[in-house]
Amino acid sequence: MTVFKNTDGKPVLLNIVKAIQDNKTYLGDIDGLIGDGDHGMNMNKGFTLFENRFKDMDFTFTEGMNELGNILFSEIGGSMGPIYGTIFMDVSEAGEDLDDITVSDLSTMLEAGLNGLQEIVEAQVGDKTLVDTLSPAVDSLKASSDAGEDYSTALGKMKAAAVAGKESTKDLVAKFGRSSRLGERSRGVLDAGAVSCCIILTAMADGICKELS
Repeated sequence: MTVFKNTDGKPVLLNIVKAIQDNKTYLGDIDGLIGDGDHGMNMNKGFTLFENRFKDMDFTFTEGMNELGNILFSEIGGSMGPIYGTIFMDVSEAGEDLDDITVSDLSTMLEAGLNGLQEIVEAQVGDKTLVDTLSPAVDSLKASSDAGEDYSTALGKMKAAAVAGKESTKDLVAKFGRSSRLGERSRGVLDAGAVSCCIILTAMADGICKELS
């Protein structure tokens, strides 16, 4: 059985950082359609702070997630910093004692992140938030774990679920955040948080696949 070693997490985290940096303008453009347009800038700021502080250090996957979460929670503006900070720190806490991270473990870790988010924001699937991306991704990974699928299969399905979830937000009316004030006028545009969550999950999955042993 292929496993992802916690100690192999550094390149995975740096892959996520690069994905956010590469999509800074795209995220800002999407956010600007129905939000205040600062999502790309704020995310890039936090992820780049993490890169600058830790790129020359050794860290595990869970250590990196915790440090990134701390930075996002406390050092970037907007509402998404605390939201992503909470998710990442809860993901880290759920796996901090693991040497090898199995598909089942990763599923449990991401579910902990989703649960942590929903303790501070009462968003559900259908509310046009990053939950529309993260929740189906978690469900997909849990199903793959239950079916005994290997990492590459499980992560491929998880990525597809995240993309489908992200795309679903285009037809939804926003229930949270600044865009919720627009009501029906928020329909027809992707949710910026759902997009950034899809970028993060995709980069994480691709990074893990490269580190499997």
